[in-house]
Amino acid sequence: MRSATRLPVALLLCATVLSACAPSARYNEALPESAAPDERLVLAPPPVAGSAAQLDDDRVFRATRALKDTPRWQLAQSDADLEPADLVRDFSCAAGFDIDLAKAPHLARVLERIRHAVGHRTSEAKTYWHRTRPFVGTNLPICTSPEGLGLHSSYPSGHTTAGYGMALLLAHLMPEHATALLQRGRVFGESRIVCGVHWKSDVQAGYLNASSLMDALLANPELQADLTAARHELLAMQEHPAAPDAARCAVEQDAATHSLLSEQ
Repeated sequence: MRSATRLPVALLLCATVLSACAPSARYNEALPESAAPDERLVLAPPPVAGSAAQLDDDRVFRATRALKDTPRWQLAQSDADLEPADLVRDFSCAAGFDIDLAKAPHLARVLERIRHAVGHRTSEAKTYWHRTRPFVGTNLPICTSPEGLGLHSSYPSGHTTAGYGMALLLAHLMPEHATALLQRGRVFGESRIVCGVHWKSDVQAGYLNASSLMDALLANPELQADLTAARHELLAMQEHPAAPDAARCAVEQDAATHSLLSEQ
């Protein structure tokens, strides 16, 4: 058990004055959308038909169909899963140890508290721009089922927002691993290009979407106690690490080395 001298000051205060730290409804409730910026104003509009940017989007979409059934395709299929425990575990190779959300209740609570604000602002932007996904009107392969995607909600990429947002959160909690975590976040976004369900520019907008949302949310005073405790949860896992899957780590590293944003 961690000694009292290693506990954060806030937790020591709670242990001393329990009445001052009794949980309130507000402490556990989801942060409102007003806690995050309006992405309709933050993001630039998506490329218009016939523009150089749209022509580049078309080219990248068609070129990446050749990745079907490759290890990179399989990684993209895995990255399509946004179940919180699986999404957190996707960053295990980058962290150097298996990240188990079941062992991190404070991290889980942070994710739950920011979920509404991130989801609302991202959905708001998707509805506003109503951009058609790249596979619509084609018979070209995609790596995941189109069911539930929303055929006209391509911009910005919500999966990229979730994946890069997770990278930013974990980098905030483990700055010693920030480079690898953020690199994995980039790869996670590129998986949506591999899947063929987002344009290249959707993914690039997803990185900015995640960055602006997390910049505001991670500074929110209501999250600071849980963020501090979440770092201690991750440090405890790191002290007695379970090794991530080596084969998967190799695929992730290859994907990071061969970026779709520069090679296609």
